[in-house]
Amino acid sequence: MNKKSKILLLIASLTLVGTFFFPIWQIELIAPQYPDGINMYIWINQITGDTDYTLQNVNILNHYVGMQYIVPDSIPELKYFPYVIISWMVLGILLSLGKIKHGALIWGISLSILGVLGMYDFYLWMYDYGHNLSDTAPIKVPGMSYMPPLFGTKWLLNFKATSLPHYGTMFLTISILLSLFAALLNFKFMNKNKK
Repeated sequence: MNKKSKILLLIASLTLVGTFFFPIWQIELIAPQYPDGINMYIWINQITGDTDYTLQNVNILNHYVGMQYIVPDSIPELKYFPYVIISWMVLGILLSLGKIKHGALIWGISLSILGVLGMYDFYLWMYDYGHNLSDTAPIKVPGMSYMPPLFGTKWLLNFKATSLPHYGTMFLTISILLSLFAALLNFKFMNKNKK
């Protein structure tokens, strides 16, 4: 890789630090009894809310419709995903210091695949929570599921559920774009040298 590509890949790798300081996803629930909304934030290593009681309130609501309680400690991805991000950062730094021609492209594409797999895993978790309901739920609506959308807004009974990426996803996206731009610069550099 040429010098500019290496610098961009290094910046892309370090940009992933932002995923530790901001949530990657946000789910907001608004209803007449919650006009200010209940906001849940999904991080790479935890689930939080606007208050210390957010998760407790969500779990109370989940109980009424027969959904499982959300217990962050029981979600393995929240334990190992930080190590995956750190590994990708280290790999990117090593590639930026090494002599692999297409290091930026390899890193950017593999990080993109990781992001897509992460979203798919998140979708599976939401599907499981929203569809596998208890038969003993106090509130039963035949044929109703309570899965928020992966992107966008959906009505779940009298709750308006909105699910969108948060700042952590922005840092992940910037990392991918920087690495792909580094790969493009490297291709141009290689083609120029061939001529």
